[in-house]
Amino acid sequence: MIKIAVAGVAGKMGRRIADLCLAHEMVKLSGAFETSVNPTIGLDVCVMTGSKTCGVTISDNISDAMKNSDVLIDFTSIESTLQNARYCAENKKAIVIGTTGFSSDQIGIIRGLGEKIPIVMAPNMSVGVNLLLKVLAQVASVLGDEYDIEIIEAHHRLKKDAPSGTALKMAEVIAKSVNRDLDEVGVYSRKGIIGERTKKEIGIQTIRAGDIVGEHTVLFGGIGERIEISHKVSSRDTFAKGAIRAAIWLGDKTKGFYDMQDVLGLKT
Repeated sequence: MIKIAVAGVAGKMGRRIADLCLAHEMVKLSGAFETSVNPTIGLDVCVMTGSKTCGVTISDNISDAMKNSDVLIDFTSIESTLQNARYCAENKKAIVIGTTGFSSDQIGIIRGLGEKIPIVMAPNMSVGVNLLLKVLAQVASVLGDEYDIEIIEAHHRLKKDAPSGTALKMAEVIAKSVNRDLDEVGVYSRKGIIGERTKKEIGIQTIRAGDIVGEHTVLFGGIGERIEISHKVSSRDTFAKGAIRAAIWLGDKTKGFYDMQDVLGLKT
């Protein structure tokens, strides 16, 4: 039985992770915490979600939540996640990170912590998206330079980072498959007289509106045809289930920096 603590448990993702942990036969919800000013501090997690008590009190600090926990699941913010990851490394606790928007330097810090503890970090915990990443690599390698590549992503109006971590991961996977440097060929907006589209560029366009959970479409445009591969999320449960799956997978690991491709056995 894997004992899981949830960071930011009062948030939209935190609540769903907690609920699904409580219903999962292979894990136990063993801790939960929020920022010190959050009104849910001191409440039972289940009371917060509108059901009977389950004996897990929402704390205002990570140390209380991790006291009897094996793994922390964190979908909070960049600074909070970095702080929580450092705590886990110091106290030999595993962590699953779904937070996005990190700089390359910040990812390097977390990767370094993987030398001390087991970490799963992924911009998208969905099984479908991670399977799609493998498919996109194969499609891009076959189509090569003969097809223009565009990625369109859409999320809710409250999402803070853009483009989404998933869109960037898709672009990275595709760029590698066609031997391009994303830093050189990525195009993130277009306006005015920009001239003809270059053959090598990979477009990444962002939509923010309403309560869209998450949608990604990759368009391969050729002469006379186009191929569109899409993934659309209707519930945050897909991310929460993936994160719990990752936490279970970490159960026999002592250290290492992993992603969902590792968890799902998709790496060759």
